[in-house]
Amino acid sequence: MKFLARSLGLLLVAAGFVGLVIDGTRSIVNNVISFTPLDGLINMLVPGGVPNLQMRVAQRFYPWLWDSFFAPFLQLPASVTGFLVGAFLLWLGQKSIEPIGYLAGR
Repeated sequence: MKFLARSLGLLLVAAGFVGLVIDGTRSIVNNVISFTPLDGLINMLVPGGVPNLQMRVAQRFYPWLWDSFFAPFLQLPASVTGFLVGAFLLWLGQKSIEPIGYLAGR
């Protein structure tokens, strides 16, 4: 399980870095700081992504949950979010540290 967390974390950190380079290039060209929001990335990757997600959240859970939690979360920059989630997964998947001072031969 730790291997899966480390692998997915490494992929997300790399994707976050690539997204940050793309956003930085777009900001330099347009002469305005701009980031790709998470909902824009979801809409680009999944057809009908955010409206379908909103409908499912409103049906299965409470409609106020979309407005209070999911909508602000989806406005975060996709590159920074991917980097932070990837760093968290790398932290979760790290190997345990051997204690110092114990004999290994017993």
